[in-house]
Amino acid sequence: MDNKGILWSIQQGSGPLLATAIHHGHSLRAEVANRLYISELERLREEDPHTGELTTIVDCQLIVHRSRFEMDINRDRSNAVYRVPADAWGLRVWQSPPDIALIRRSLAQYDAFYQMLHGTLNTMLRTHPIVVVLDFHSYNHRRSGPDRPADNPLRDPEIEIGTDTMDRQRWAPVVDNFKQALQRYTFNGRKLDVRENVKFGSGWMSRWIHSHFPYSVCAISVELKKLFMDEWTGKLYPQMLNDYRQAFASTIPGLIQICQTFPSDV
Repeated sequence: MDNKGILWSIQQGSGPLLATAIHHGHSLRAEVANRLYISELERLREEDPHTGELTTIVDCQLIVHRSRFEMDINRDRSNAVYRVPADAWGLRVWQSPPDIALIRRSLAQYDAFYQMLHGTLNTMLRTHPIVVVLDFHSYNHRRSGPDRPADNPLRDPEIEIGTDTMDRQRWAPVVDNFKQALQRYTFNGRKLDVRENVKFGSGWMSRWIHSHFPYSVCAISVELKKLFMDEWTGKLYPQMLNDYRQAFASTIPGLIQICQTFPSDV
């Protein structure tokens, strides 16, 4: 369960890798919860539950505990608070439109998050030539309904790596090492379907990171298909989630090795 009242939690470590789960959160402050029209289960379906558990593969972890329906860290500031259904996949979010005061309070939290992130990355860069951010998300693949067939897997990779906001050539050694380690991993007797920039690409946080730290921080968006849970009921399959966590953990030694030798200059 989420830590009610807490905006985010951060676990500081000594390594060059930061794992984030910015859509993990489900909690809401009271003034937002009292104004919402969308049901709790509908919210959960569009959030990324349990992605916080994936961040434990490294010693530096950042998890947002507030729902994206309060403030969406992965959108630019002007769109961080959903206002109309078009902002939220056609879903009606509010009983009545949020007032300016509510929006300002949500954006104050948004600003505080990015101030904290800037400081965290600067601190990590004092002891490492580069930092790699693994930004974990998950996505629905049965949008037609709980009793309908899954969406076309040709368009829905099991794991999508988003890299479209970075200098892909500069960060090729990092990205390719991460992607190839996942592709080599034997997952329950088979190989994982890992592809790049198929469905989502990267979000605003990655864009913000690459704008502020273009030569020193590589932010990789990781979208995991919700095979580890039932997206309609919220039921978790713990063993499957742990299997994915182990797959991601297999990439860490190679990433750390690259971080230790990667040139930080232009």
